Amino acid sequence: MTTASYPNLPLLRWLLLTLILVVSPHLNHLAWWIPCLLIILLGWRYWLTYSRPPKHLPGAWIQLLITSFILTGIFWNYRTWFGRDAGVAMLIALAGLKFLEMNQPRDALLVCFLSYFLITTHFFYSQSIPMVLYLGLVVTIVTATLISLNDLTNNVPWWQRLRLAGTLLLQAIPLMLVLFVLFPRLSGALWALPKDAHEGLSGLSDNLSLGNISELSLSDDIAFRVKFNAEIPPPAYRYWRGPVLWRSTGREWKTNSQQQDVSMPLNLHPTGKPYDYTITLEPHNERWLFAMDLPTAAPVQGNLMDDYQILSPRPIQQRLRYNLRSYTHYRAELMTSQFRRLALQLPKDQHPQARALAQQWQRKYSQPAAIIQAALQYFKQQPFFYTYTPPLLGGDPVDEFIFQTRQGFCEHYAVAFTVLMRAAGIPTRIVTGYLGGSENPIGNYLVVRQRDAHAWVESWVSPAGWIRIDPTAAVAPERIADGIDFVLPPEFAPLGIALDRNSAAVQLWQQFGHTWDAMNNSWNQWVLGYDMQRQRQFLNSLGLEKLEWRGMMLTMVLLLVGLLMLIATWSWLRSRPRERDPVLKIYHRFCHKLARQGLPRHPSEGPLSFATRVSTARPELAAAVQQFMELYVRVRYRDDIHQLAQLRATERKFL
Repeated sequence: MTTASYPNLPLLRWLLLTLILVVSPHLNHLAWWIPCLLIILLGWRYWLTYSRPPKHLPGAWIQLLITSFILTGIFWNYRTWFGRDAGVAMLIALAGLKFLEMNQPRDALLVCFLSYFLITTHFFYSQSIPMVLYLGLVVTIVTATLISLNDLTNNVPWWQRLRLAGTLLLQAIPLMLVLFVLFPRLSGALWALPKDAHEGLSGLSDNLSLGNISELSLSDDIAFRVKFNAEIPPPAYRYWRGPVLWRSTGREWKTNSQQQDVSMPLNLHPTGKPYDYTITLEPHNERWLFAMDLPTAAPVQGNLMDDYQILSPRPIQQRLRYNLRSYTHYRAELMTSQFRRLALQLPKDQHPQARALAQQWQRKYSQPAAIIQAALQYFKQQPFFYTYTPPLLGGDPVDEFIFQTRQGFCEHYAVAFTVLMRAAGIPTRIVTGYLGGSENPIGNYLVVRQRDAHAWVESWVSPAGWIRIDPTAAVAPERIADGIDFVLPPEFAPLGIALDRNSAAVQLWQQFGHTWDAMNNSWNQWVLGYDMQRQRQFLNSLGLEKLEWRGMMLTMVLLLVGLLMLIATWSWLRSRPRERDPVLKIYHRFCHKLARQGLPRHPSEGPLSFATRVSTARPELAAAVQQFMELYVRVRYRDDIHQLAQLRATERKFL
C-alpha cells in the first residue's frame, strides 16, 4: 500500500485551506451529511500525513466503498445525480475523496483544478458583490496553492506566494475587461442552467389562499426596481399589477386558464399624464411581468392579456429589464360574456352568511355603487383589524373571517369583498401584485420588495367599466398612504427594534441601505445585466455605433494582443536587476564617468586596483580617483556609513 508521504505537511495545509475556503459558502446548500463526510475525509488524510512515520493510504476497496456511499447518499437525498444541487454535492464529496487518496503531484494538481471549478458553482446560488469579492480572495489562495505545488525546494515564503498569485490575477484583469466588454453578447443564454437552479425563488403565485401574501410580508427580498423617466408618482398610485384571479374553489382563487392575448380593442381610455419607466425584474420563476396600474401596451418581452396583465412567453428565470408606459387614471371597459360569467362565479353551497348579507344590500340598494359603498362601510364600522398574523380559518374561511375572526391581511379583505360583490350580482375579480415601494434618493429609483405584496379588487360598474377598489383602505388607510413599513410590528422595523423613524440611528441605517442598494443596482445593470442591449448602448457612447460583431471580434483580438505585449514588457522591465544599495549606485556612477573617459573597469577588477591603473594611465586624475576609492572602501567595507554624504559629494564633483 502507498504511504501518505506526498504531499508534505506544509503543502497539505495549503490544499486543506483551499478546499475549506472553496466549500464553506456551500454549507447551507448541502445535505447535512456531506459536510460531515468532508470533515472526516480531510481530517483522515491530515492525520495520515501528520503521523510519523506517515500511515498508509486507504486501499482501493475502501475508496470504492466510500464512492458507493457518496453516490447512494446523493441519490437518496436529491432523487437524482444531475442538476445544480446534486451535481454540486457530488463534486464536493468527490473532491474530499480525491484529497484523501492523492499520492502524487498529478493528484494535487487535480484538487486545485477541482477547486477552480467549484468556485464557479457558487454563481448558481449568488452573484452578489460580497460573494464576488470573497471568491476573488479564494481564487488568489487557490493560485498561491498552485504556486506552492511548483515550488519544489519550498524556499518561497507564504506571503511571497500570495503576492505572486495576486500579481498574476491583477495582470489578468485588463484581459478580462476586454473580453467582458467586447465579446459579442448573444440574444439567448449560451448554456442552460439546471432546472433546480430556479427553485426556492420567492414571489407571488398564480393561486391565492388566505395567508399567502401575509407570508410574503415578512420577506425583505427585492421583487423589482423601477426607474422613472421623470417624476415618481405618489405612493397611493403605486399599484403594480400582477396575476388576475377569477376562479374560486371556496378556499383558493386561481387565474383564468383560458386567458388570451389582446386581439380585440383594449377599450382602454387613459386620462391625465402618462408615466414612462423601466422595470428591472428579479427572477421569480413565473411568467408575469409587473406593471404600474394600468399599462397601455406590453413590452417586447411579453404579451398583454385580455384582463390587462402582462405575461412572458416563458418563466422569468433571470433578471429582466423592460420599458413601459402606464396611466394612473383611466377607464377600462373591456367586458365579454366570458368575463361576466367568470366574474360572478361562486362555488355552490359555500359562504351562506356572506351571500345573505350581500343579498340584503342588493334588495336595499338599486345601484352597484351604493352596494360597494355599503360593503366598504361595513369593513370600516365593524371591528375588523389589519394584521400580518391572522388566525387560521376553518371550513368556510370567508364566512368565518367576515363574521367571527375579523382579523386579516390584504388578501382576506380582497377575497371577502369579492365574494360579497359577486353574491350581490356585481362582476368582480381579484388583482394581486405589489403596492408602494421605497424611494432610493441616491439612485433616484423605487425599490419594491416582497413585503410590499398586496391584493385588491376590480369591480364592473357601468358606464365607468372596471374600477379599482382596495378594501384594505377601509380598515388600514395608512397601509395605502404610507406603505407596509408603517404597519408592520417593531421587530420588522429598521434595526429590528422600535425606534423613532426620524432618529439619527434609523436615518444612518437607511442611508447605508440606500448606498448599498444603489451599488447593487449598478452591479446588476452593468455587470450581471450586461446583455446585447447594454453592450450596444455602451459602444454607442464610445462613438462605435457601426461596429458589428466581426468588428468587435477584431478589436477584441487587437486589444488582447496589445495588452499581452504590454504585460510582457512590464514583466521584463520588472525582472531586470535594479540597484538597491546606495553606496554601490554611487560607485557605479563614478565608474561610468571613467568609462566615458576611455577607462572602463574590468569585471574582475577591485576598487584599489582600478584606482592604481587609472592613476598610471591618467596622472592628472590620480589624486581625485585615489581620494574617491579610499573613501568608498571605508564606507563599503568598514561600514562607515557616516561618510556616505561625503562620498556622494566627491562623486558629483568628479569630472
